[in-house]
Amino acid sequence: MTASGESSPQILLSHPGVQRFPSSRLDLFVLRDFLSPAECDELVLMIEAQHRPSTIANYNGDDAFRTSSTCDLSNSDTSVAALAEKLSALSRIDLAHAEPLQGQRYEVGQEFKAHTDYFEPNNADYDKYCSVAGQRTWTFMVYLNDVEAGGATRFKVIDKLIQPERGKLVAWNNRRPDGSLNAATLHHAMKVRKGYKYVITQWYRERPWG
Repeated sequence: MTASGESSPQILLSHPGVQRFPSSRLDLFVLRDFLSPAECDELVLMIEAQHRPSTIANYNGDDAFRTSSTCDLSNSDTSVAALAEKLSALSRIDLAHAEPLQGQRYEVGQEFKAHTDYFEPNNADYDKYCSVAGQRTWTFMVYLNDVEAGGATRFKVIDKLIQPERGKLVAWNNRRPDGSLNAATLHHAMKVRKGYKYVITQWYRERPWG
């Protein structure tokens, strides 16, 4: 396990089935069938049972910027803890650096407009979110269902569109190799056109989670 909240392309590509998107702009990876249908279905039920309106760290005045729902998942649940362990085994990032797992739920018309997962150092709430655990390093996201229409994730800078497929994991480094924040990770959770979309997200931090 790494002690810095960092994974690497070499670590991820050592796992069978991991594919790297060919770009010099960012480190972006896909792994299909990371979760089984049964694992996905169980997580969907959890999200459906306890979701709440999503929020953003720094309000930008756009009430339609993020319209999904969020579910905070507890490691006291054995299946949630098992998923955190599974993601840690893939990334080789120590669980101490992991934020609590979070689920997201999107209905028809809901989206999360283009954003990055890291916290902007110049924003007023930067110290609030980063003073203890530091900046976000890697993002690992898993689609939990096949969406009937819409719901793709678009990485705008590299014009890469990733379609939601049940069990498929998408991972990216929020920073460049020199440690600076990577604006090329800008991504848009596009509107669901038909049905629902469920995802699970694991963020890692520079320092142990408080």
